[in-house]
Amino acid sequence: MKTVTVAEEFVRRRSTLMRLMGRDAIAIVPSAPVRTRNNDVDYPYRQDSDFHYLTGFGEPESVAVLVPGREQAEYILFVRERDPTREIWDGRRAGPAGARRIHGADDAFPIADIDEILPGLMENRAKVFYAMGMYPQFDQRVVGWVNGLRTQARNGRHPPQEFVALDQVLHELRLIKSRAELELMRSAARIGALAHVRAMRACRPGRMEYELMAEIVHEFRRHGADTAYQPIVGGGANSCILHYIENDAVLRADDVVLIDAGCEYNYYASDITRTFPVAGRFTPEQRAVYDVVLEANLAAIAKVRPGNHWNEPHEAAVRVVTQGLVRLGLLKGRPAKLERDGAYRRFFMHRTGHWLGMDVHDVGDYKTGEAWRVLEPGMVLTVEPGIYIPRGARGVPKRLQGIGVRIEDDVMVTRNGAEVLSDGAPKDPDQIEMLMAEVHAEAPKAPRRRAARSARRGTRERH
Repeated sequence: MKTVTVAEEFVRRRSTLMRLMGRDAIAIVPSAPVRTRNNDVDYPYRQDSDFHYLTGFGEPESVAVLVPGREQAEYILFVRERDPTREIWDGRRAGPAGARRIHGADDAFPIADIDEILPGLMENRAKVFYAMGMYPQFDQRVVGWVNGLRTQARNGRHPPQEFVALDQVLHELRLIKSRAELELMRSAARIGALAHVRAMRACRPGRMEYELMAEIVHEFRRHGADTAYQPIVGGGANSCILHYIENDAVLRADDVVLIDAGCEYNYYASDITRTFPVAGRFTPEQRAVYDVVLEANLAAIAKVRPGNHWNEPHEAAVRVVTQGLVRLGLLKGRPAKLERDGAYRRFFMHRTGHWLGMDVHDVGDYKTGEAWRVLEPGMVLTVEPGIYIPRGARGVPKRLQGIGVRIEDDVMVTRNGAEVLSDGAPKDPDQIEMLMAEVHAEAPKAPRRRAARSARRGTRERH
């Protein structure tokens, strides 16, 4: 099997998009702007996903233009010019020459010249493929170029007559991952799984939630990845807050801790959630809730296969969760009716998954018309059922309150079924307890050694 290079991957993507656009069109794709965090401090720069997907070019203040069938150059980049002074402060720039030589542009120009050059590229093209509304300030420039051409219609300079939503076409391409993309996603999931294992091994009663977050981020960074989103580390009652990000509470021995954390590796995300007992062993009540969620997770994954529709994993998870809530005594009645009535939503209030790729909540429609989308090989989605029983919940036995459990995996649709990319993070409760027992058994040794060293120092000092 021929190995596809990174450069060939970007060429293939651009060629596919231009073929879908047709020879009478032009596509304009701006880079992400630099965003200010506070005062004169910027957030770390992260390129726009669509822009990266087509170019691999990581600098801000850039615009990619695709002009199918243009003899001089079909793929054009507008980029910042080289500037030795600014490069001392902000890092190296490719410049127009580097955009051509390194990043494969057919032609490249300084971004400062875009107002002079781009209207000419738009001239006499029937359609402009552009994602209107993504970057409002740039929208105004695009509209200005079109209006400028309209004023020159008498001189034979005809503007495009139609705007086409670029994201509708491009996001369909992004939904089906190539072999190269799937390898990156396997790497992101592997790194994410290692971080969850590290957190399990580091967990002790009395530690802070942010200490586990630090372990996770450390594992991401040591493998050349970064956080794909702010990690969620919720112990006890905090495990019942879906988007809890404070991560500043003490982890208590009789609680579970829910960690939702994924990394971004070379622009591709993982998104993994594991729930485990702070002290290393589930209580009977925690185990009962956990077993229901795990059963729902496995039932949903079993429905991830080509030909099934998008909602089938969710339907399977809802069925299992509803039946489990009845067994736990949290719902009363016939499971089928409770499911139809949505009674489960009191304790399972979100959907079972979403698309995953360059964005954590990745692009792609979930329906075609009124029908759920059919799953195809190369799609990647999350499977993440949960049960959340907050403290103070009316009519709920106190022994079940404060238990939040979510088990989330990254799942790729294959030709014959599914591949669980995140299987490196244990989710079987017995495996979790065995892993944590190994570490907890070793934990007392270190303090005894420190105490012995202190005693020896004290002896020496007294003498």
